[in-house]
Formats: sequence, structure tokens, C-alpha cells
Amino acid sequence: MAAFFSSLGRTIIAGMVLVIALVIVMGAGGRVGEHGWWAFVMRWLHIMTGIMWVGLLFYFNFVQTPSMPKIPDEHKPAIGKVIAPAALFWFRWSALATVILGLMLAGMKGKGYLVNALTFTPGVQAIGIGMWLALIMAFNVWFIIWPNQKKALGIVAASPEEKALAARRAGLVSRINTMLALPMLFSMVAQQNGGL
Repeated sequence: MAAFFSSLGRTIIAGMVLVIALVIVMGAGGRVGEHGWWAFVMRWLHIMTGIMWVGLLFYFNFVQTPSMPKIPDEHKPAIGKVIAPAALFWFRWSALATVILGLMLAGMKGKGYLVNALTFTPGVQAIGIGMWLALIMAFNVWFIIWPNQKKALGIVAASPEEKALAARRAGLVSRINTMLALPMLFSMVAQQNGGL
């Protein structure tokens, strides 16, 4: 059993097999051809990638960044050369996947829903606010945080002064994203559950 769960790939496959079993047991397999079924699948994928994105954002801000001063200098290269680059890979791609899946989901809602949400039409303003916040956050990930982290981590050449400035800039924008995540998640949940 330990050998099975030591593989992330096998663990993910097993999770997907359980999802398929749930679909079969719950009788949802007969709905596979329906629009509502695919909207549900799209929402599930959107939520899964969003959990990864915001989970990593929170990991960086609640765990890694505050812990770095406590880590002995001889151990810090393990974070900067191994853990942070891997986490940033999943962080930026889950951000992109979340945004794309969210826009696709909005497009599946019907004619004009996406435009109405993005222009704050009454009845969909909450989701529109959430969408704009997510778009700002994803922009920050790809065009501010990631380029600066590449310098800070030595993935691209930079002087020690440039590295320090880049680390500070990436950290501050990451904190801005942490702040924006709270109203973004509130807006997304509010739209789906009548909170606004």
C-alpha cells in the first residue's frame, strides 16, 4: 500500500477512478450527453485548479515566506533550487487553468453571460467582481511574480541587488494576491449561493 501511495501519479489516477465510480454509482453516467453535465464537469475542474492555485498562494504566504528566516542558511538552497521552482510551476499553470476553465464555464452559461458578468450587469455582478479579481491575480502571477521569482531564485541572471529587489517585489505582489483572494473567493461563492 505504501508503494502505491508513494507515487503521485498512481494516487491521482486512483482518485479519478473513484470519481468515475461515483459517477456510475450515482447514475450520472446517463447524463454525459447533456449540457448540464458538462457544465458541472467544467465547474468541478475550475474548482480543482482554483484550489491548487489558491492553496499554493496560501502556502507561499502562510508557510514558506514566514519560515525562511528560521531555516539555517545551509538548508535554504533546497528551498530556492528545488521546492520553490516546483511550487511556482504548479502555481502559475494552475492560475492559468483556473482562469481559462472559469471563462469557459461562463461561456457555457449562455449567450451574453460572460460579457454581462464582466460588465457587472445586475444579477451577475458578484461573479463579475470575482472574475476581474481572478484576472488581476493571474496577471500578477504571470507578469510580475514569476518574472521576479526567476531573478530571485537565480533561474535567470541577475545581480545580488536585482535579486533582492525582485524577491521583495514578488513577495509584495504575492501578498496583494493573498488579499485579493479573499474577496475573489467570496464573490465566486456568493454568486453560486445567493450571497449577493
